[in-house]
Amino acid sequence: MKPTTTSLLAAVAALGAITALAAATAPGAPVTEVAAKLTPRLPIERSNLLCPAPSNAEVAETTYTSFTPKPSRPPHPTRPATGTAELRPGTVQLVANAAGSAEKPDGTSAGKPVLSLAVPGKPVTATVNGSDAPALVGTADGHLAPGWTAQQTTAVTAGEARGLLGTACTGPDTEAWFPGASTAEGRRDYLHLTNPDDAHSVVDIELYGADGQLKTTLPDGLSVPARGSTPVLLSTLTTEAVPDLTVRVTTRSGRVGAVVRTAEDTVGSDWLAASADPAATAVLPGIPADATSVRLVVFAPGEADAELKVQLAGPGGSLVPAGHETVRVKSGMTTTVDLADVTKGEPGSLLLTPAHKGLNTPVVAALRVVRGTKAAQEVAFVPAAEPVGERASVADNRAQGTTLSLTAPTATSKVRVTASTGTGGGEPTTATYTVKAGTTLAFAPPVPDGLTGSYGLTVETVSGGPVHAARTLALPRRGVQMFTIQTLTYDRGTVAVPEVERDLSVLDDRAGTGS
Repeated sequence: MKPTTTSLLAAVAALGAITALAAATAPGAPVTEVAAKLTPRLPIERSNLLCPAPSNAEVAETTYTSFTPKPSRPPHPTRPATGTAELRPGTVQLVANAAGSAEKPDGTSAGKPVLSLAVPGKPVTATVNGSDAPALVGTADGHLAPGWTAQQTTAVTAGEARGLLGTACTGPDTEAWFPGASTAEGRRDYLHLTNPDDAHSVVDIELYGADGQLKTTLPDGLSVPARGSTPVLLSTLTTEAVPDLTVRVTTRSGRVGAVVRTAEDTVGSDWLAASADPAATAVLPGIPADATSVRLVVFAPGEADAELKVQLAGPGGSLVPAGHETVRVKSGMTTTVDLADVTKGEPGSLLLTPAHKGLNTPVVAALRVVRGTKAAQEVAFVPAAEPVGERASVADNRAQGTTLSLTAPTATSKVRVTASTGTGGGEPTTATYTVKAGTTLAFAPPVPDGLTGSYGLTVETVSGGPVHAARTLALPRRGVQMFTIQTLTYDRGTVAVPEVERDLSVLDDRAGTGS
């Protein structure tokens, strides 16, 4: 799943370069060599983020944090020096059951922004209490668009939805996969769909269990209102109670941001973010050292079965979990593997690779992770994550309870980690780390000097192979080690400027003849 961003600036710059070249080059001279010297990438000019309605619990305390990192390179001379980044309430359409729906307006896109960001490098935060906090539709432009991220963190200290729920607000897309959802008794999973556009979107929802695809009550798709959100209780879409599901979301028209909110009796609640796009390998970073239960859920969406090698990348290297050397995943069927307390007191990340050379069947995957025991259990989810690439950021980090996990699955890598200014003050700081091949480095990240409030973390790959990252935020409440895990995703803060391949001399010839 890739966040969608647009860059009108890049398009204008590319067209401007073509025009200038056509005017300055003699008729008949190719422009390819000159075009190759153009700046290959430009910062994006606009970005969208979508935050789901956080909770239906009256005791919910939700914190929104918005953050754009400082640019890692000098600004481009044609780039705007100003910009805006706002998160505004959207409308909410509640789907009651398969037979109908009811609308509940929780605000409009024209309403007052919940959160407005002013400058890169300094996060801002807002707090909303209770069950009426709406879904948010956000837009950033100008110098606030590249790398913009927003975090939604909700603490619910009592009731059936008790837990710490965290999610990075998502970009809109046309497809998303959620292995690890459920319609089992005692589990309440809501798929939240948020539409950023001015026209409604039509969405198809497919459910896959251990025996294949389930029949659902939405054969004609689901309409998501313009600049609004629709939460769907998954158990209302099928008559089957399935403990582990893979949910596929696709759009017939428009695009949506999608995320699943889970709540499980006696275990807690959290958000399940989408898995990385189907691929032959998967990295699931950031399993806490004290995890008491880890369950892998994996799905092969193609026509071929997958056989995967399972490894745990820990601080000292990679090992194969006893009894789980490989896992076979049948096409179109959800497979689960109970890894129990696989970390054995050390932090780690799960690596899935093809068990046989040449058998590169794509899969999607996620982990259900539990800390604590009995009444003090708490749950979180770790989806397969793509590499952080050039740069990735996560907001709402605290001086206490924040852990950053970095995994280098194939080659030793050097990583730069920057802690931003705090929401209430503090000086940014930077540190560099080396992550050895096949290991996971988990640590308390740098904290801004004189920190007040929360802060943003930015991870940049300096050299070496790909790096995957996750942030764990732990906020113990009432004897429960409540926690949430967010994987870091490449922010796609720049866009490639296409090279000019076409010989434009024909345009000069036509101009000379007056055609």
